[in-house]
Amino acid sequence: MAEERTGEAVGKPVSNERQTDLSKLRLLVALDALLRENSVSRAASSVGLQPSAMSRLLGQLREDYADPLFLRTGHGLRPTPLAESLRLRVRALAAETEALLDARSTASASTATGHAGWGGQALTDAPPLAVRPSRLLEGEPAPEQFAAKLAEIGDDAAPERRLARCIATVGTGAGRSRPLSKEEAEDALAIILAGEADPVQIGALMTVLHYRGPTAVEVAGFVRAMRRHIGAIEPGNGIADLDWPCYLSPKLKTAPWFLHAARLVVDAGHRVVLHGSYGEEGTDRHKLEVAASAAGIPICTSITAAKTALRSAGIAYLPLSAFAPQVYRLLGLYRLMEMRMPLNAAIHLINPMGGRTSLLGVANPSSRTLSRDIAMLLGTRELTILGNTRDHAEFTPYRQTPLFRLVGGEASDVIIPAKIAPPAEPRTGLSSREYWQAVWTGAARDERAETTIITTAAAALVSLRNHDDFEAACETVRGLWNNRSRRMA
Repeated sequence: MAEERTGEAVGKPVSNERQTDLSKLRLLVALDALLRENSVSRAASSVGLQPSAMSRLLGQLREDYADPLFLRTGHGLRPTPLAESLRLRVRALAAETEALLDARSTASASTATGHAGWGGQALTDAPPLAVRPSRLLEGEPAPEQFAAKLAEIGDDAAPERRLARCIATVGTGAGRSRPLSKEEAEDALAIILAGEADPVQIGALMTVLHYRGPTAVEVAGFVRAMRRHIGAIEPGNGIADLDWPCYLSPKLKTAPWFLHAARLVVDAGHRVVLHGSYGEEGTDRHKLEVAASAAGIPICTSITAAKTALRSAGIAYLPLSAFAPQVYRLLGLYRLMEMRMPLNAAIHLINPMGGRTSLLGVANPSSRTLSRDIAMLLGTRELTILGNTRDHAEFTPYRQTPLFRLVGGEASDVIIPAKIAPPAEPRTGLSSREYWQAVWTGAARDERAETTIITTAAAALVSLRNHDDFEAACETVRGLWNNRSRRMA
């Protein structure tokens, strides 16, 4: 009978439901490892799997959640907003699983009975086959203990302590660090912009975020802090139709053709606000102000002044140094660190005048979807990102250009094929500024420059949803170009 019962036990099939539960638990433990390590190989090592096995688990997770979960970047894997939203819940589950297994192991050791008189003290303990990185040093606090320590710093603590909590949250290494929530990121940058941070803290936070790569959630928090700091108008509630960030690298020596395009968009009946900067040092640092003034675009030093300009002229340019000096100073840290701040992505989405749509240019391929994810987290419904070779919205007509859009809050991508480039115009004796003005007035004819202006304005009309067809938008703008007032200010 015992043999029969044993045979029944051995042969009894395991229910599909039980197998499914175990598989799901395995997937969630794998997801926790991936979120901690931002690397398939390191995540596999931390849980004792081969990288190929971890890759298969990631593929299954992507299928189950119908989301890529992680995107490859130069800093490793970057979690999508959905993956970020699961991080704390998955970490709690993994921590509880570890605690339960440790408790069971301790209990079984303490309640062991039955021996043959051969018990005694072992000379050494056998080392474990594998350990988590956070357990390597004797006496080092576990991730859960470290999290509890940070939690003791409440939201009503002094600004420096709250900022220290944020730095420790993101910068203490795999297994213990995690990205900031939107609220934490907003609070951290608000402290900095209010002048309540120690300079060391500013450098520490920016460096660790740059090294790891900021998440969409963190940057969305930064945008909210910037908008609150400058008193920005809520998107959709402003008088601007189109928000046009133009933050140019001081290394860029080409003329600002996009300013001519913005004038054509105004001629089409839309109100356009441009905001930007052209570096912090050098003789050309006022390039955009000089160009805007020459083009008759009002230069405004405050949001109130920009409101007046939009009502009277339909267009305004806000220099960052004037309407957000603290943000301008933060971006100026580049020359002290020789690296881009995590704020570089945030500043393009600040939308100070509450324009109902924005036109952005993003050069880094991995940052294009990141920028759109940030916009979605901010509740943006209309947006167009030019997949450019530069970080400002000026079309590149002789390259295939993807448009990453939000249309009614939904992602929508369009690829614009490259145009055939005409021969380059011969050099003239005019300076870059004089030539830029001469193309507008008609004193100089340059098919390449004109096509850049027309296609840039067409992208703006597509973003404003004046046209769903890019070529039709180009035809509309071509008519505006031919009928433009050729006067410069």
